[in-house]
Amino acid sequence: MNFIWATRGRLWGFRFLDNGGYADPLPIYDAAFARVGDEPCTCHPTGDMVALRFLDPEDRRDASGRVIPHEFVLFGGLASRVRTVDDGIAAVWPLAADRYAAEWDRGDSGGFA
Repeated sequence: MNFIWATRGRLWGFRFLDNGGYADPLPIYDAAFARVGDEPCTCHPTGDMVALRFLDPEDRRDASGRVIPHEFVLFGGLASRVRTVDDGIAAVWPLAADRYAAEWDRGDSGGFA
């Protein structure tokens, strides 16, 4: 897939569910989100990538009752198609929804895809 994906689940803390093919996705993730504030939903192009954050489309919450955010760094053709949060949800969520549904309430996430 052409993205890095970080989120949290019902019982597990914030972590990467997809590394985008990078052994260490954190530097790329940090670069993409460096100029992004704390808005719950954002779509921010940075060079040839897009930082995308949105709240769980199915309103799933963690054990503390907080709505779960999904943060993606998009690359390639996927990044070129996404200009708004709504574009991002339409393009990315169908690629991630089934995996997240299977993992969100596990005691621990499965890690990188």
